[in-house]
Amino acid sequence: MKPIAILGVVLIVLGIGGLVLHNVHWTETKNVANIGPIHINSEEDHNVWIPTAAGIAAVIAGLGLVMMGRKSA
Repeated sequence: MKPIAILGVVLIVLGIGGLVLHNVHWTETKNVANIGPIHINSEEDHNVWIPTAAGIAAVIAGLGLVMMGRKSA
């Protein structure tokens, strides 16, 4: 399989993943202070929104790259 077709498949998979998962959420724990036996931590919530248009564009671009890889074979 040509590298351009592999890139197309990766874009298709990422685009479908972006359409299924509309946002990605995670919590990060940071160490604020260590004073002897006392540990102070803070938690930060992170949320990354994935636009629907980006998922659709990635799938379409991936399909185009796969087709270009097939034509040049």
